[in-house]
Amino acid sequence: MGIMRKLAAGLVLIVLAAPAWAASLGTASRSVIPAQVQQIISVDYRKVGASASALALKERALPQELKQFETTLRKVGIDPDRDLDQLTFASFRVPEKGTRLLGIAQGQFALKQVQQRMRRQKITPQKYRATDIYPMGEAVRMALLDDSTMVFGELSAVHTALDTFFGEGESLNSNPQVADMMTAVESGALWSVLDPAGTQFMLRSSLGEAARLADFETVKKRLQGSRYRMDFDSGIDFDLDIITSDNFTAATLSSLIQAGVLYRKMNSSGADKEILDELKVSSDGGNVRMRFHTDDKRFQALIQSDLFAAAVRR
Repeated sequence: MGIMRKLAAGLVLIVLAAPAWAASLGTASRSVIPAQVQQIISVDYRKVGASASALALKERALPQELKQFETTLRKVGIDPDRDLDQLTFASFRVPEKGTRLLGIAQGQFALKQVQQRMRRQKITPQKYRATDIYPMGEAVRMALLDDSTMVFGELSAVHTALDTFFGEGESLNSNPQVADMMTAVESGALWSVLDPAGTQFMLRSSLGEAARLADFETVKKRLQGSRYRMDFDSGIDFDLDIITSDNFTAATLSSLIQAGVLYRKMNSSGADKEILDELKVSSDGGNVRMRFHTDDKRFQALIQSDLFAAAVRR
């Protein structure tokens, strides 16, 4: 697995294993994400520092590759704790080439000063569309669009992002399905949206044995997407909505998820069972709703559980 996929996988595991943190996308970020987006995950670095639970979760689940990326930023004069406001990962499809992953960092980067530090460290950029692209270790490349927006990823992903930014391809703004889902969640401390294919993958990974039932093969064709958000305002709240085509599909999927939760509860104990006990599943119209709530003290104990550890190692 490439370093970019490890970074994103770490964030996905954080979200799926237990709640975490994030904010709404800025204009520049929307302009570099291609319209063929499959999933967006966003992390608000400012809100991490304001929550003891978020800090504990970050320490427990943050992948080593993301820590290394933070170290690399510091070497060129960018302090993630001080300068980084938001970190976003977007996976998108490239026709006949599969899926690519793009990282977008928003903050205060002082473009000219960063470029000067790069030159002093003899980090030589490549030019693409009059934009400097810098090597950032292994296969990761980085480009600064302005004083507040950085894109990074494998070279092909950065090229696609710049093509999109300069109008050579359609951006997220031309994808109403994903853009509409974002409006309901992007005010959360953490939010993410997935298209139908991304939702299928998430459910198949999460349902376990229940995903083998014939009913899942039927409902997966009627999934229209999903979204989730997390808030720290009063304890820990994690809300996931799976959007389907009709009431019957939502009710059937809700039953499948409940079966999956029950199966896991039968094979769990202690803190693992407590996590599953707090997970509430229901259907409302064409949507399946999953809710998880706990207080800060219990949450910090729960992230030490075997269930959480297994999710992080997945």
